[in-house]
Amino acid sequence: MSAMGRGMPAQSATTDREIVISRVINAPRELVFEAFTDVRHLSQWWGPEGFTTTTRAFEFRVGGVWDFVMHGPDGTDYQEWISWTEITPPEQIAMLHGESRGDPNAFESALTFAPEGAATRVEMRTVFPTKELRDAAVEKYHAIEGGQQTLMKLAAYVAQIARKGVED
Repeated sequence: MSAMGRGMPAQSATTDREIVISRVINAPRELVFEAFTDVRHLSQWWGPEGFTTTTRAFEFRVGGVWDFVMHGPDGTDYQEWISWTEITPPEQIAMLHGESRGDPNAFESALTFAPEGAATRVEMRTVFPTKELRDAAVEKYHAIEGGQQTLMKLAAYVAQIARKGVED
């Protein structure tokens, strides 16, 4: 008898290659989605604490690319490249993320934006090509903490925008 047959939940075939991070952000879904899709917003909050972002190219459309550099607090530059593979405003964004076009270690991410009352739950689900690449991202690059910090920065940034909108 399978594990499912004993009342156990089915396990995803990608579980050992995934990182899933979510956060409820106290802002409307449309505003949170916009903060992810407009480069003038992204450069204000993207990345873990202490990181800044310089965009070299940005075209938000399926097949479009965001080519950027993340600058670490220690002065290290991280070349980044994202190609948007699916966009369903204001519900979902899917992307391929690597260091450059053709990166064999690029990973897939899906972002969902679900309303929770007046707030929005953002879920980032990332699937790496192998378990080893996922483990390296977690251990060497602190991907889970970095993702949580990035969503925390997003929440603070969106709250600031929402306050400005109320004040205007």
